[in-house]
Amino acid sequence: MATESSPVTGRRIAASLAVDVLAVVLFVLIGRRSHHEGGSVVVGALRVAAPFLIGLAVGWLVARAWRTPTVPFPTGVVVWMSTLVVGMLLRRFAWSNSTALAFVIVAACFTGLFLIGWRMLVEWRSERD
Repeated sequence: MATESSPVTGRRIAASLAVDVLAVVLFVLIGRRSHHEGGSVVVGALRVAAPFLIGLAVGWLVARAWRTPTVPFPTGVVVWMSTLVVGMLLRRFAWSNSTALAFVIVAACFTGLFLIGWRMLVEWRSERD
């Protein structure tokens, strides 16, 4: 099990959470743009992002991510899986939106790449220092 090489500070926690939120927002913005969705960019993006941001918050709580926010496993994996599963369930049942298999696959790949990927880069970089 990986551990953080430097102490966890409030700033590090906030930065890690911000990167995770940015990853979810990027997923939504890229998806909306690729599907040429109209309407208000902000309102439309918030509507699509909301279930995944709630899933992200659940993931942070379940993983207690503030303890080791930059560790890919288990923190990153738990955050990713919670973001995906809770986000899809909320999207389907609370927001009454589609959860087509293709969308689930794309969402799983993109959010996994971003939510775990940045943590892997941080870990790789810290091992090189």
